[in-house]
Amino acid sequence: MTDTKDYGPNPHVVDIESDTLGNSNFRTTHWTGKNIQLTLMSIPVGGDIGLEVHEGIDQFLRLEQGKGRVQMGPAKDQLDFDQEVGADWAVFVPAGTWHNIINVGDEPIKLYAIYGPPDHLHGTVHETQTDAENDPNED
Repeated sequence: MTDTKDYGPNPHVVDIESDTLGNSNFRTTHWTGKNIQLTLMSIPVGGDIGLEVHEGIDQFLRLEQGKGRVQMGPAKDQLDFDQEVGADWAVFVPAGTWHNIINVGDEPIKLYAIYGPPDHLHGTVHETQTDAENDPNED
């Protein structure tokens, strides 16, 4: 069962691999502080994070399971960075960079993301990508 509690901004420790692999939601905020935020994600086969950009927010993502195609670039229609990644790979997304990760494997991608500063409201849980897209608090 997925733990959907946001433990921030309190002191906290986590078995990040276990919690990431156990997360079944599209997005679960796990810890939200003043300067950083940890979210857990599960991207279904054939799904993606969704093409997005975070102005003023750097992002670190680490895949614990699955195979993905990372696309990044300076504009929505100029994704000139394109690379396949798999379990144990890290992706660094500079602030203001358009990006997407597409699941090109045969199992869900399980990843965690660290945003600096936080991007989602404390306690955000999106069971599905549609929930995330319809959340009025999301850009």
